[in-house]
Amino acid sequence: MTNSAPFRADQVGSLLRPAEILDAREHRENGEISDAELRKIEDECIRDIVQMQEGVGLKSITDGEFRRYSFTHDFINKIEGVNFEKNPDFKPGGATDAKQQWQLPPFRAIVSERMVRPSEGIEVENFRFLKSVVNETAKICLPSPTMLHFRGGRGAISETAYPDMADFYEDLARIFREEVLALAEAGCRYLQFDDTNLAYLCDENMREGVRQLGEDPNTLPATYAKLISDAVRGRPADMKICIHLCRGNAFSAGFAGGGYEPVADIMFNQTDVDGFFLEYDDERSGGFEPLRFVPKDKKIVLGLVSSKNGELEEIDQLKARVDQAAEFISPDQLCLSPQCGFSSSTTGKNIIGPEEQADKLRLVVEAAETIWG
Repeated sequence: MTNSAPFRADQVGSLLRPAEILDAREHRENGEISDAELRKIEDECIRDIVQMQEGVGLKSITDGEFRRYSFTHDFINKIEGVNFEKNPDFKPGGATDAKQQWQLPPFRAIVSERMVRPSEGIEVENFRFLKSVVNETAKICLPSPTMLHFRGGRGAISETAYPDMADFYEDLARIFREEVLALAEAGCRYLQFDDTNLAYLCDENMREGVRQLGEDPNTLPATYAKLISDAVRGRPADMKICIHLCRGNAFSAGFAGGGYEPVADIMFNQTDVDGFFLEYDDERSGGFEPLRFVPKDKKIVLGLVSSKNGELEEIDQLKARVDQAAEFISPDQLCLSPQCGFSSSTTGKNIIGPEEQADKLRLVVEAAETIWG
């Protein structure tokens, strides 16, 4: 088994929130407890979830994103100059196809002023706590910088603040770069960007939505590859950066489909990261053929185990899928994980429980040991 990230047995990051967290958040919203009291409860729950992860044999350990409402908007809301607004037209479960999901996202990020990273940082203190309670490798997950552009495009970015989009991308990369370097200084050596948008660019309905915003879906992959590369520029040589691609994971379903072919060559070869977590748990992700573009110095974490339901995959079937992928890429470059996190928002919207979650993660470890030894 490899001793460096990404690991043969790995995970995406978010985990089901325990009832204590949900209750505490409700009490905080009602003004019944303080921020400090909420954080103390989060601390204890994070200690417990770290113990669970290490207990099943994982080497990459997250805080389950227990301090966040969602994988995106908590982080983005803390960037000065940005507001992450609820979409009044959004109805959970109400959209019937990907085109409607595109038109009615639950949140919209609005850039109204020049963007600045808060002086105290965004996830640095949270990472410091995580690192203090793990025995293995502490992994931090951040939303990809592309999340601040894709759904709104030029129309969601003030032309007064940013008459030139080059300045927007430069500021956005700088903000993320400052956070990445601050995390590195705090001891982080494993960081993941969660990116739905590169995967959405594989879906024709989503690509049409991009065109409606006045953007070109054929040029965005290169724009985003440069943005992400600029965001991690100057990181320590021993700091591993990965990207997790997701087509949506709420309600044990998804918002998009399509294989990775439209973005694969540019994404794998022009993005300065160490690996990619790719969904491959069902047919909506397409085949393994796009893996032929992966350079030899990057790893692919195959998301073959589903976090959308509690049914355990067979190890023999997982091994067979890895063998199929190895027709296009060296098996030494491959790893295994669930296809997504278990709770990309605080409420957790997948049909799965805590014990099934632990069983899934344990299966990833056991399967990786069987496949790679």
